[in-house]
Amino acid sequence: MVMGLNHNTASVEVRERLNIKKESYAKCIQSLRGTRGIQECVILSTCNRTEIYAVVDNLHTGKLIMTGFFLESLGLNKLECINFFYTKENDDTIKHLFRVVCGLDSLVIGETQILGQVKESFIISQTQKATSTVFNMLFKKAITFAKRVHSNTDLGKNAVSVSYAAIELGKKIFGHFHYKTVVILGAGEMGELTAKHLHTNGAGTIIVVNRTYERAMNLANKFSGEAKTMDQIQNVLSQADIVISSIDVKGPIITKQDMETINLKRKHRPLYMIDIAVPRSIDPEINNFDHVFLYNIDDLEDIVAANLNKRAEESKKINSMIENELLAFKSWINTLDAVPLMAALQEKSLFIHEEAMRHIENKLPNLTQKELKVIRKYSKSIVNQMLHDPLMGIKEINSHTNKEEVLELFIQLFALEGILDEQNQIGESELQHWPTPYLSQSKIPVHS
Repeated sequence: MVMGLNHNTASVEVRERLNIKKESYAKCIQSLRGTRGIQECVILSTCNRTEIYAVVDNLHTGKLIMTGFFLESLGLNKLECINFFYTKENDDTIKHLFRVVCGLDSLVIGETQILGQVKESFIISQTQKATSTVFNMLFKKAITFAKRVHSNTDLGKNAVSVSYAAIELGKKIFGHFHYKTVVILGAGEMGELTAKHLHTNGAGTIIVVNRTYERAMNLANKFSGEAKTMDQIQNVLSQADIVISSIDVKGPIITKQDMETINLKRKHRPLYMIDIAVPRSIDPEINNFDHVFLYNIDDLEDIVAANLNKRAEESKKINSMIENELLAFKSWINTLDAVPLMAALQEKSLFIHEEAMRHIENKLPNLTQKELKVIRKYSKSIVNQMLHDPLMGIKEINSHTNKEEVLELFIQLFALEGILDEQNQIGESELQHWPTPYLSQSKIPVHS
């Protein structure tokens, strides 16, 4: 199942409150995975969504656990969870993940940045040992699928990002970027994408402002731009035509008071500003100034809407591809019922073979090591050949309408009850050491 919110269900004000910091992922994942009932989990938090994907023992209990996580760790109340959050289960979860990772569920349809973010979130969960059989397969299939979509469909050929949408909005206002002075706040991945789009669209002067001057300089050099430090920001903005901010900060770095000072130097020249950072880095009240035009991520929806018609046919094609991926994944999931039986049969055959070899060594003590090696090799080959057909047959168990009866018959025919019971007892003993449902903890740090 998946529980979360995104740009369709919550405003940027709500999303920035619940944007989980990367450095908090491990703590969040450990809290969830350490809760009885959560078998596997992955947390995805971007500027446009915060979601928890989980494999749970019980869907109803899983929803309660994840609601408890959002209530306690992120400081929400129940009303906010009802208003902003969605929950999807089973097939809908799988389809949702595939849509997310290939950009169909993004604010800007087809953007590619989400693919890297999903991959990074999955790797963090793997590192924390919070994924296992199901999610290791599901997320790898989803990531591979997204790469195929971006390579083989027009959605990939015409992929856009939030930064590209910001450039398109700027072109609608100015017509072009020639002879314009553009200031980019932030030298991270989003800042680099923005600089790339601006440079491609003929921006006159690109100035990169960042807290770390070296990073600003490295980015500026790629596009023949200039680098400035944060303490130079007022002077920089006094000469800017366009400001695009993607800088990661906890509060506004450009305040209403700053803008009053800057405006005196600008002498009423128009200033176009777009804040694509979450949390927002530019005080929203700045939009009330004359000759200043401030937009945030949510304002990009008009550009997104214009792209929807162009991408509608591709989306239909990709949704059909997702349905095929769902069927393939469900088919694989259904084969998991047979895995314990296959393991039990192999374990039993290995035990029988070892017992037979022990008896041979006792009855024929004069055999050389070379002779024993030959006997072991060929006797093991006989065992493997005898096992081949039963193992292949049990793999096809999903095709049987009476699957449960076939499984039970397989267990009886090969007398596997004892081994399976032993496996179950081991699993139950491990569960006894798990913590009880979600315990109260200190709140997880989030952007606020």
